[in-house]
Amino acid sequence: MPLDYPDSFRELVRQFRRLPGIGPRSAERIALWVLRSRDAKPEQLVSAISWAHEKLTMCRLCGFFAEQEECPLCLDEGRSGRELCVVESPTDILPLERTGVFRGRYHSLGGKLSPLDGIGPEQLRIAELIERIGEERPSEVILALGVDVEGEATSHYLAEMLAPTGVHVTRIAQGLPAGGGVEHADQITLHRALANRGVYGQR
Repeated sequence: MPLDYPDSFRELVRQFRRLPGIGPRSAERIALWVLRSRDAKPEQLVSAISWAHEKLTMCRLCGFFAEQEECPLCLDEGRSGRELCVVESPTDILPLERTGVFRGRYHSLGGKLSPLDGIGPEQLRIAELIERIGEERPSEVILALGVDVEGEATSHYLAEMLAPTGVHVTRIAQGLPAGGGVEHADQITLHRALANRGVYGQR
């Protein structure tokens, strides 16, 4: 019989392999670190996972992570309700928030339209978005979705769905990234950079 790790270790590796982006070798290295490193503190790791799993939920309004019915962003009465920024995932909210530019409110769809993966409008938080717009009456809905095929399709679908509400629908500008040169940009990025150009020195 060929030599192998004990059953308990192989089960630990198997569980780590379930994590996205973790392959067999990475899972084995993580398992070894958890068991052998003085800094691993597996009891604290288990406790933190259990605590987060028990406490965390999704904000009923924007879909961001929360420990109660609404997240701190939605509870902040100092934020403007005039602009509503729509994102694909809850994890898209923090990068936008950390810019310090946007002081409106957010709405996470929980994904994007992808018929091949069985994700249609019913699987996303589109009905909740339309309900929020009816209740909150924002002056502008900003679409901050991806520029891949699914993101484009989702943006187009939302624009059509929101047209009857009369709300002003915009989309975040797209173009060259900071530090990026024209020679490294693809055709679509260059097309959008030219189409969305503005007067130099003006915001």
